[in-house]
Amino acid sequence: MSKARAEPTGGIRLLVDIGPLLVFFLVNFLVDSPAKIFIATGAFMAAMVAAMVFTQLKYGKISPLLLFSGVMVLALGGLTLWLHDELFIKIKPTIYYLFVAALLGFGLKTGRNYLKMVLGSAYPGLDEAGWSMLARNWALFFVFMAALNETVWRTTSFDFWVGFKLWGAIPLTFLFAAANVPMLLRHGLANDEQAAQEPGPIE
Repeated sequence: MSKARAEPTGGIRLLVDIGPLLVFFLVNFLVDSPAKIFIATGAFMAAMVAAMVFTQLKYGKISPLLLFSGVMVLALGGLTLWLHDELFIKIKPTIYYLFVAALLGFGLKTGRNYLKMVLGSAYPGLDEAGWSMLARNWALFFVFMAALNETVWRTTSFDFWVGFKLWGAIPLTFLFAAANVPMLLRHGLANDEQAAQEPGPIE
């Protein structure tokens, strides 16, 4: 039985994380049709499946965050297409963010740091206090992002919301990850290059 290979890193990881969202954005931008919302949603679903199949074939496994995001895209994207209602794809990021925030918060309350369980090898030397602060910070950030997603889709057009997902949510996530680096280094992180590999949720 073959062992799972290394995790995707660098450009490959970025492509897996952001590629499906980029497909969603490009199809929505390029298609000139009243049904472009649904065409873009279908393309998003197909790209997410491709990302999961690629990581399974190349690395021997699919990360828990990618798997959960993929299930969410397929379920809510499927409802969007079946019911012809864009609401479901719009609330997908909100549900994703709140679920992950609740999971991290529950883990901290019960003495189980789920972030450490998933990403422990990515942060060599980080002490327990650092892990707790990192999980707390991401939980709060995800709650903020859920509220922001709700605000944007409720007050703007679909095209603006799609653009926000690419040009707003992703940069905010990277900026937040970078803002945690000083704290991580103070709590023993051995390699500051690893700090850029924070969980970057796909919405």
